[in-house]
Amino acid sequence: MRLPELSKAIDRGLVNPVATSAIWYPEATLGLTDLEGVSVAEQGLSAAETIHVKNKVWNSLVARPPSLKFTFATMDGGEEAHEQLLFSQISFQLVHSDQLNWHDERTQALRQALIDNGAHEASDEAEPRKIALDDVTHIISATSDFPDYDAAIDTLKSVVKPEWVTASIAKGRLANPRSYSPDPRLFFSGLVLCCADIPEGDKDAIMGGVLATGGLYSSSVTKMVTHIVALTMDHEKCQTVLKKDLKCKIVLPHWFDDCLRIGKRLDEDPYMLPDPEILRKKSHDPIVDTKKVDMQGATSAQPMEPPRVDLRNLRDIFRGQKVMLHHDLKISSHLRGTLEDLIGQALGTTTGSVHKAEILVCFYRESAEYRTASRAGKVVGNLTWLYYLFTYNTWTSPTRRLLHYPISRYGLPGFNEFRISLSNYNGEARVYLENLATAAGGSFTKTMKEDNTHLITAHQHSEKCDAAREWNINMVNHLWLEESYAKWQIQTLSNPRYTYFPPRTNLSGIVGQTQIDRQAVERHFFPQGSLDESDDVDARQLNARRLQELDLQNSGLPGNSRIPTSSPGIMPHRTHSDNETPRASKLQKSNGVLRTPAAARLVIDGKENETPSTTGSRGAKNRAAAKLHDQAADIALYEKERKRVGGVIFGGRRKISEDAVSNDSRKRSSSKDEEAVTDGDARDAKRAKKSRQPPAMRLLLTGYKGWSTTKKEAEDKVKLISVIAIYLSLTIIRADYGIWES
Repeated sequence: MRLPELSKAIDRGLVNPVATSAIWYPEATLGLTDLEGVSVAEQGLSAAETIHVKNKVWNSLVARPPSLKFTFATMDGGEEAHEQLLFSQISFQLVHSDQLNWHDERTQALRQALIDNGAHEASDEAEPRKIALDDVTHIISATSDFPDYDAAIDTLKSVVKPEWVTASIAKGRLANPRSYSPDPRLFFSGLVLCCADIPEGDKDAIMGGVLATGGLYSSSVTKMVTHIVALTMDHEKCQTVLKKDLKCKIVLPHWFDDCLRIGKRLDEDPYMLPDPEILRKKSHDPIVDTKKVDMQGATSAQPMEPPRVDLRNLRDIFRGQKVMLHHDLKISSHLRGTLEDLIGQALGTTTGSVHKAEILVCFYRESAEYRTASRAGKVVGNLTWLYYLFTYNTWTSPTRRLLHYPISRYGLPGFNEFRISLSNYNGEARVYLENLATAAGGSFTKTMKEDNTHLITAHQHSEKCDAAREWNINMVNHLWLEESYAKWQIQTLSNPRYTYFPPRTNLSGIVGQTQIDRQAVERHFFPQGSLDESDDVDARQLNARRLQELDLQNSGLPGNSRIPTSSPGIMPHRTHSDNETPRASKLQKSNGVLRTPAAARLVIDGKENETPSTTGSRGAKNRAAAKLHDQAADIALYEKERKRVGGVIFGGRRKISEDAVSNDSRKRSSSKDEEAVTDGDARDAKRAKKSRQPPAMRLLLTGYKGWSTTKKEAEDKVKLISVIAIYLSLTIIRADYGIWES
C-alpha cells in the first residue's frame, strides 16, 4: 500500500492503530499490520513522509480506540526489535479533578495509552490523597489546584496537562513540559500561535513572549493552532482557516501586547478580526461588563453564610487527614461540633494538637500554631476555605484565593493610611475587592471624596474616574490591591501594570486570579531559622510573660529576692553573680514529655502581695537600672536644654555658666573618667553664641539724575567709598584717645 492509499485508509477508518511505539528511524521501512493480518508498508520513505504518516496514525489514535501495532524492518528485510518505549522512563500519577475525572472514558484511555507506551503508574488508586513524590517523575493534572502541587514544584517534578501525553505521542518524542504546565503564571499555556502578515521584528517579539509564558509557535496552519495573529483577513493563512472551518481565533497583535503588559490573559473578543471592537468603537462608548463566576465562595475572609452541603454526594476530601480547628475562629460549640461531624463524614478526623494535624484552620496569622504549621509545610486555611470545600465538594488550595488564607490581625503596614473607593466592578468582584481592601488594613468608602487616596477601577469610563483626574487621586486597577496583599508589601504606583487600562476591555474579568506569595508570607510571618518561644504555649501566655519581664525590669527590684523552690512544678534557680552571664532556663522533661515549667513566685520582705517573677537571674537588669540612675542628671540637663531658645548646645554647659548643673554627685565608673572631667573643667568655658537678628533692609528713593551714564555712576561710587573710609578711620582714632565731639 502506497503512502496516499495509507492516508486515505486512515481517514476512512479502515486502518485502526494501536499504541505500541518504538524509536523512529527515517531510514527504516515502516511496516504496519492490523488485526486481520493485512500488511501495509511503504519502502524508502523520506523524513518528511515518515513524519506525515506518523502524525496521521497518531491523530487517528486519539480519535479511535487503539488496535494496531507498529514494527520496524531494516532495508535488508530483517526485523529490528526496539524494547525502549516512548514513556519507558516515566513514572506518572493522575490527579483527579472536574476536568480529569477518573470515571471518564477519556481519562481511562489516556491512562491506558501511557501504560501501553511503557510508563509506570505510581498508584492505581482511583483518587490517591497523597502523591508519593519520591516514586513519580510526572504528575498529570488539568489544574495546579491540588494539595501536593507546591511540594512537587519544590522537588522539581514535572506537572503537565493531559495534552502533553497526546502531543508526545504525536511527535514521537517527549514534548517540553513547560508548554503544557497548569501553572497559572504561564497564562499562555495551551496556546498555539501562528503569525500571518506581521513584520519580522514584531513576529519575533510576539513569538518570544508567547514561548516565555507557556505557549507554542507553529509556522504553518494546522489543527493544533489556536490563534493566528494578522492585520487583515486577506492573508492566505486566514483564508485557509475560513475554508476549512478551523476552530481558530484570528486576532490583532494588540491582544498579545496588552496581555503581556497586564500579565494576564485577556478576552480576545475586542481584538478579533474581521471587525475588531477596538477599531470600530469610540473611546467614550460604554464598555460591556464581563460576567465573573470564579469568585463564588471566596469573596470574604469571614463566612457570610453556613455551607450548603450535599451529604449524599460528599466526597472523601479529608481522607486520612487530621484537621485542627483553632480557638481564634470564635465559633460556638454547636457549630464546632457540626464541622467536626462534616470532617468525619469526609473521612477525616479532628485533633487539638498542631503537631498531630496535617491541616490547620485558623483566622489570624499571629498565633503560635500558625507559625508551627506553616514552618512544617502543612496546609493552613481559614473558615471560608473550609466552607468552600464542603459547599463545592472538591479540593482547592487555600493559597489559590487570597481570602481563603488567614489574615493579619494588624493589616498590611502603611495600608491604614489609604482611603479606597471602587468603580466599574459589580457583583461578587466588587464585594471581593471591598473585603480585600479591609483585610489589608485600608479604609473603604462607597462614595469618593477629595480625601480619598486611591480609586480602583476596571476601566476609565465613569464619573468617579473623571473626578479622580480632577482631584488628583491615584487611579489604579485591581492588580495593585491584589499583589500588594499577596506579596505583603505596598506596590509602587510607578509600575505600568497597575495604571494601564486596555482599550475596550473590562478588567473585572480577571479578578481573583492572583495567588498568595508563599515566599513573601514566610519572610514576614514565619521566617525559617528564627528563634521562637515554645510552640506549645499560647500566644496570650507569651505576651503576658513578656509584660511581666518588662514590669520587673522597670521597677528596679533588688537581685537578692527570695524565690521559693519547694512548690511543685517550679524549678530551683541558681543565684548568679554580677559578673556571670545568666543562662536561659530549659523546659522540664518528665516521662519523655516536654512541658513548660510554672512561673516562679517572687517574695519580697515587707510586701503583702507576691509579684510574679521570670526565670533566671536579674543581675543584668539591676546593673542596667543602676546605670540609668547614674545618667538621670545628664538626661535632665538634656531635657532642659531642649526647651532653651536656640536648641541644644552639644558638649554640655560649663560650671561658670549660669545654667550649669553640678556634676559632683555623679558616680564615675573609673578614675580616668574623673581626671578627664577635672581637666575639662579647668579650661576656659565657651560662651554660647547669641543668635543674630535678621538684617534690616533700607531703601532710598531719590530724584537725582546725575547718573545717567554708567561711567559717571562708577566714579561717584569710588569717591563715596573713600569718604566713608576716612570717616570710619577718624571715628576709631577718637574712640582710642577718648576724643569725642560734643
